[in-house]
Amino acid sequence: MTGYLALADGTVWHGESVGADGHALGEAVFTTGMSGYQEAVTDPSFEDQLICFTAPMVGNYGVAEERSESSRTHARAVLMREARGPEWTDWLREHGLVGLTGIDTRSLVLHLREAGAAPGIAVAGKLPVEDAVELARQQPPMLGRSLIAGVSIAEPYVFAPDGRVSIGVVDYGVKNSVLRRLAKADAAVTVYPHDASADDLAKHDGVLLSPGPGDPEPLVTETATVKELLGRTHVLGICLGHQLIAQATGLETYKLPFGHRGANHPVLERRTGRVLVTSQNHGFAVRSSEAAEASHVSLYDGTVEGLELPELWARSLQFHPEAGPGPHDAWPLLEGWVEEVAAAHA
Repeated sequence: MTGYLALADGTVWHGESVGADGHALGEAVFTTGMSGYQEAVTDPSFEDQLICFTAPMVGNYGVAEERSESSRTHARAVLMREARGPEWTDWLREHGLVGLTGIDTRSLVLHLREAGAAPGIAVAGKLPVEDAVELARQQPPMLGRSLIAGVSIAEPYVFAPDGRVSIGVVDYGVKNSVLRRLAKADAAVTVYPHDASADDLAKHDGVLLSPGPGDPEPLVTETATVKELLGRTHVLGICLGHQLIAQATGLETYKLPFGHRGANHPVLERRTGRVLVTSQNHGFAVRSSEAAEASHVSLYDGTVEGLELPELWARSLQFHPEAGPGPHDAWPLLEGWVEEVAAAHA
């Protein structure tokens, strides 16, 4: 079956359907990771997005249940130059994901880099292009959208009952790899909904504010909770959690033109001068990398990639130290934080 991607600006890329029939609306974005396609579409941070993979072949090594980063898919569609292997395309159909192969992904990525991430629609069927473009134009932009309620849990649960330190994780769209890495670092892990109170969280030796989708600016209640929590226990924010710590301490966030998504983003660690190759997935960033609190900065565009707030027992990382999948340069940062929490409570 033929298929196509149409953006709200009227541009169209044609391809062939290898996933579920129908159409999918979302923000068209691209990721530069050479692997991790299953992890990407099950990552809650890709909620309501159409993912273009820049890797020329996707699906090479099949699928496996343990690679999923959550209990369901979050991306709405996948756009590929060449889909490989029946395992992958069968998996797309089983999970109801629109998948298009034969897309000129190089042209699409250049367009998104120049015009910015944009509302779009991926079509696998007979929907006329004119109608599809109109549907894309009717979508709300990602700017100003709060998406965490749709990906967070409803009730707390214990992920790892035993450990040398007690860590509470606020689920704004947490990945399984974050929880596994905490447990492997010998932490007892309890996961909380996005609207957990500061009092409940402060009972733990440390709190991790998870990654998640959407714009951080409308998350007024969550930002207020983080502000109330800071200084009461050790706090680490990752991705969206990093942005909420920034907002809670008076910094601003803003939407990037096309975001940072992939497993090859260089970040300068200011204290040591070391450059980390990192895994990233975000469309928003913290303003002012010249702030004294900025511990890490992007070598692509100078955006804030980390904050150090010792007086508030807090730090944050815009990139993903769990790197599931991705380079392991930043792995020690997550374990190092657990060690720091353990030492403080020894």
